[in-house]
Amino acid sequence: MKQRHLGGLTLALLLLAQFGWAAPSDDALGLHSDGGPWRFYPAEGRATAQKRVLLIGDSIMNGYRGKVIAALKDKAAVDCWLTPLHLNSELLHHDLKQVLSQGPYDVIHFNIGLHGWEPGTIPEGQYEPLLRKYVGILQEGGGNARLIWASTTQMTVKGKPTELDPVHNKTITERNLIAARVMEDEGVTVDDLYGLVSDKLHLARGDRFHWRGPAYGLMAQQVVSYIDKALKTDPPPDD
Repeated sequence: MKQRHLGGLTLALLLLAQFGWAAPSDDALGLHSDGGPWRFYPAEGRATAQKRVLLIGDSIMNGYRGKVIAALKDKAAVDCWLTPLHLNSELLHHDLKQVLSQGPYDVIHFNIGLHGWEPGTIPEGQYEPLLRKYVGILQEGGGNARLIWASTTQMTVKGKPTELDPVHNKTITERNLIAARVMEDEGVTVDDLYGLVSDKLHLARGDRFHWRGPAYGLMAQQVVSYIDKALKTDPPPDD
């Protein structure tokens, strides 16, 4: 009986022949995911003439990424790195550099916020220096990519989606303020997703973190508008 499944090398060669690229696996990239949906998602059929976009984020990004990809399909090939890592994760910088090696990208839209909210996960006073280091890696490894930071969305009370968590949502808002200051210092555009849904908590799912489809649709529209504007902007000159 003939072998029914292609080996990894054979599949990679076929992809390379058909599309001019080979879809890397997380193992091939050396990424440290927790399995399931957490992984790097390369754009399907990257066209050499297209612009290239990278989305970085957690499950919130996962909620809007499909709509963003669809909206940009005639303008850009969109890679996505869906990651559970937070700013104090030991392997974060290694994995970020591996993902950036899949560029060059024209635009990188990123967030790293909800994971790491638990007290003690990120030591007191370390959020800002850790975020500055993270942005520095994006700037160094992202080449001429225009960077867009997405603010972290709300934490609500479990079972009461219209109520903000009275303790832990303060961590989110404080870190968003720090991030806004860092991005201003570094010349990074801010896409305020927190502000976008601040009066739309009725669209929260009720599990503390996630949102229902209409909210992700609104997020996708705003993300696309920021990316579209960045794609039309000339890249910064090389040093």
